[in-house]
Amino acid sequence: MSEIRHILSKNGGNLGEAGCVAWMFHKLGQIEVDASAANEDVVIEAALEAGASDVVNFGSTFSVTTAPNELDTVKGALEGKKIPVANAEVAMVPQTMIKLEDRSAEQMLKLMEALEEHDDVQKVYANFDIDDSILERLSSE
Repeated sequence: MSEIRHILSKNGGNLGEAGCVAWMFHKLGQIEVDASAANEDVVIEAALEAGASDVVNFGSTFSVTTAPNELDTVKGALEGKKIPVANAEVAMVPQTMIKLEDRSAEQMLKLMEALEEHDDVQKVYANFDIDDSILERLSSE
């Protein structure tokens, strides 16, 4: 725990009490389907018939949202229709996003990288939004 506290304080964060930000996230099932491997209408029909709550087309992927207890059912229905599932997991999805720019964005990316690289950290969930142009600029530096 002291290593995580050190990573947070070194990168401008702080450690809160257990569960203090849980209200900011929904626990949801998320399934990712490669859009080049499946027809959108078939994905939507199969997912919704199996109990999915939403399907969003992000261009290169379809994102299927389910209740956590419906994840395996919906995943199975997609695979039953020969729709290859790229990823399926129960995740903590933010209810609102916070836009970060310039120094705040750079600091947050360093913090996320440090946390994700730590051996004891299994998953990191966040509610920040950084514009693609800022991400490109920061990655080229």
